[in-house]
Amino acid sequence: MSRIGLFFGTDTGKTRKVAKMIKKKFDDEVMASPLNVNRTDASAFAEYEYLIIGSPTLGEGLLPGLSADCENESWEEFLPEIDDIDLTGKTVAIFGLGDQVGYPDEFVDAMGELYDFVTERGAKVVGSWPTDGYEFNHSEAVGEDGKFVGLALDLDNQSNLTEERLNAWLGQIAPDFDLPL
Repeated sequence: MSRIGLFFGTDTGKTRKVAKMIKKKFDDEVMASPLNVNRTDASAFAEYEYLIIGSPTLGEGLLPGLSADCENESWEEFLPEIDDIDLTGKTVAIFGLGDQVGYPDEFVDAMGELYDFVTERGAKVVGSWPTDGYEFNHSEAVGEDGKFVGLALDLDNQSNLTEERLNAWLGQIAPDFDLPL
């Protein structure tokens, strides 16, 4: 079994694309293939000590799911399934996609929701990311330290920075995940 679980929710496929970019850098022994949360279950999520999770923010700061007009279930429906899982001792890194121009008042808010969810269940979250280089008004994903709680990506307006940001972030979380970079 792989050491690191990689889970994502998506609507348009962009978050899946980023998850595949992450997985491409590691072999199967290190990292499992990315799993869409609408195609897995709580036991698969619970079996990993290390987790990388990703989500877009939809509309006015929503997690993807049926109430956000997604065609399929996603994080909104999956979180209740994993609500009773104790994440104490697990290490989690989060990446989030958003549109800082179109939605400057809720940029990557869903990442903040995932952060709250996993920390309330005991997980240690690593991989906070600076807000420098982004232009937005507000984000629920900015922590008390003034940084994003995970990697913020804007494939709509800054796609040219995605690979560079992703590589830097993976390098940053490498010690916590024992990643061979």
